[in-house]
Amino acid sequence: MNLIETFSEFKELKNIDRATMMSVLEDVFRNLLLKNYGTDENFDIIINPDKGDLEIWRNREVVADGEVEDKNLQISLSEAKKIEDDYEVGEEVTDEVKFLEFGRRSILTLRQNLSARILELEKDNIFNNYKDRVGEIITGEVYQIWKKEILILDDEENELILPKTEQIPSDYFRKGETIRAVVVRVEVKNNSPLIVISRTSPVFLERLFELEVPEIFDGLITIKNIVRIPGERAKVAVESYDERIDPVGACVGMKGSRIHGIVRELRNENIDVINYTTNTQLFITRALNPAKVSSVKLNEETKRADVYLNPEEVSLAIGKGGLNIRLASQLSGYEIDVYREKPAGESEEDVNLSEFSDEIDPWVIEELKKIGCDTARSVLDLTSEELEKRTDLEIETINDILNIFRSEFE
Repeated sequence: MNLIETFSEFKELKNIDRATMMSVLEDVFRNLLLKNYGTDENFDIIINPDKGDLEIWRNREVVADGEVEDKNLQISLSEAKKIEDDYEVGEEVTDEVKFLEFGRRSILTLRQNLSARILELEKDNIFNNYKDRVGEIITGEVYQIWKKEILILDDEENELILPKTEQIPSDYFRKGETIRAVVVRVEVKNNSPLIVISRTSPVFLERLFELEVPEIFDGLITIKNIVRIPGERAKVAVESYDERIDPVGACVGMKGSRIHGIVRELRNENIDVINYTTNTQLFITRALNPAKVSSVKLNEETKRADVYLNPEEVSLAIGKGGLNIRLASQLSGYEIDVYREKPAGESEEDVNLSEFSDEIDPWVIEELKKIGCDTARSVLDLTSEELEKRTDLEIETINDILNIFRSEFE
């Protein structure tokens, strides 16, 4: 019978405990009784979840023949005696209500209501389960790939979404591939749970460190801050409460063994692990690694730091496309400006690039500043070949600039 199939379908449902299931079944049947008989108060519903079946018993009062006012609540003496011949007026008769009495349409409606309620329960369970898992790494299988997002299925076939914005730029996945990401957001959209996962979140990198570095998992080493430009570069500040543990060495591992797996997972993202310190100048110096910093001057009010380096270190401090200095600023919380330190004996006379704005286009000056040249002499220290290699400027433009700067000091 259809109804029994319905129970079997839902009996083994994941995430739904027996008590909840029985409560939903009873509720749905009581609604049916209310609709058919106007009340459900004189009915007993007995559910047998193991067998997947259910019985409905109706209780009616025995009244004298011809005095039945409500067939649902009362039964005539002669009808009662057909059930059992020793019934008397005033007693209660209990008889089973057969499902066929409800009619085919009612049973179909009941199935639909039950399915809807179960689906709702499933959605609530998925939402509540994942709401507590924000910040946790999830492993799933790529099920569908669209332009703006990827649909992932977890071990229990729950749907997770990995938007394009949460993918590392060089990520490339095929259907059926296994994927790792961190749960960043759980919300309800169009009455369904929406579970958003990310591979670009700093939390993903933090969890990967916890997996690879036992000392972090055990709390012997603490990650103080993480900043990253996904797929390009990341900086991780770590601190150890045990003087015997070198936090940077523990995170990197022997010959980079621990960090190698993380780098591979993040599509060869460069990861700088830095020893955290409350000494801001020292922290900024470490954050600008691999550049060797000569000195740092802080302005606490404006949260700016002027960093002085030897000319050959400037481009290292800035990094490819300005990545290194941008991440160091984010990690330290200070806006960092880099300056060349004048070698001993060099003439003090120099001119800031902004002084040439009437002769040189502003975008050209910006290109020079990007590689750490903020004065005319800092540009003249470099050959035209070096300038062509490190900037987006044409050789003719570079030669024109060099001629302008040389004439300034002649």
